[in-house]
Amino acid sequence: MPFSFELIKQDRLTSARLGKMVTDHGIVETPVFMPVGTQGTVKSLRPEEIQNCGAHIILGNTYHLYLRPGHETIRKLGGLHSFMNWPGPILTDSGGFQVFSLSALSKIGPEGVLFRSHIDGSKHFLSPQKAIEIQEALGSDIMMCLDECTPYPATIKQTQDSLALTVAWAALCREAKTHSRQALFGIVQGGTYLDLRRRAVEQIVPLGFDGYALGGVSVGEPKEMMYAITDEITPLLPCEKPRYLMGVGTPADIVYGVSCGIDMFDCVIPTRCARHGLLFTNSEKIVIKNARWREDNNPLDETCDCYTCKNYSRGYLRHLYVAGEILAMVLNTIHNIRHYLRLMEKIRAAISENRFLEFKKDFINK
Repeated sequence: MPFSFELIKQDRLTSARLGKMVTDHGIVETPVFMPVGTQGTVKSLRPEEIQNCGAHIILGNTYHLYLRPGHETIRKLGGLHSFMNWPGPILTDSGGFQVFSLSALSKIGPEGVLFRSHIDGSKHFLSPQKAIEIQEALGSDIMMCLDECTPYPATIKQTQDSLALTVAWAALCREAKTHSRQALFGIVQGGTYLDLRRRAVEQIVPLGFDGYALGGVSVGEPKEMMYAITDEITPLLPCEKPRYLMGVGTPADIVYGVSCGIDMFDCVIPTRCARHGLLFTNSEKIVIKNARWREDNNPLDETCDCYTCKNYSRGYLRHLYVAGEILAMVLNTIHNIRHYLRLMEKIRAAISENRFLEFKKDFINK
């Protein structure tokens, strides 16, 4: 089934909206949070556990899967869905962010970027065409254009040059796409300069992508800048296409992004925090290693319906974490992922019932 997006409802008092993405591997209700499955796995969880948390779409990482085990290997083994036994939709990033952030040695030019693998130091060249070739081999439902993620801070000249490269690469990605059933999203860069962000929209949107993303945020800039970019630029993106805020973020960031009209989010925060013993609840963040939880027989969150909260106490979870047991990562990750996906369910319900502004105020007050 070809990719499509339907805007179902627009909130009356904010820019929050309900939508529905249709893909070859299922329907995704938006606003949506996508758990990150960097190397063909959401760390510590089986696909069935991810589904039980309520996830309908996950994110895979082009850079890591290209280097290991290789996109051709995954193609021969039936594509990424079959390879990792995930039946639902998958979005793959372009690999550009990892090239720039993980490679100690990289050289960027108009044709692409030459870099060394962070695994073995081997040389590789990633062009816009190659990024599409890899993602088509993976068989993801949504592909991302290769872009240059502008660092923070950056001068206006550096940001202008970076933006020009991203726009040129977007056009090349559009030309290289051959699989009609895979969607391709364009990425709006421009650093912290709102005029360059507006220019990016003017140049990227006419290329005619299936959706649009705000990239280069949450890379070290002050939170106020990220919010300003989201607030100013999101309304400029086509309302009939899905809007994706890449790499964001905390629950508060997500609620703010939804209020600006963002439909899609991803972030490693829930899984990474879980592995380090930081757990989200509706009332507080729990550092599970703290001694105060040693004899606590309550669940992490009385209001949570996840497998962890239904079956285990804070005292037991603290024991597992302090003892270094693998099960600690599993149970903690289940809870944090479910916490995020419950948040998205509450957001969608609030928009549907015309009370999102009230929901946002209550959430911030908590």
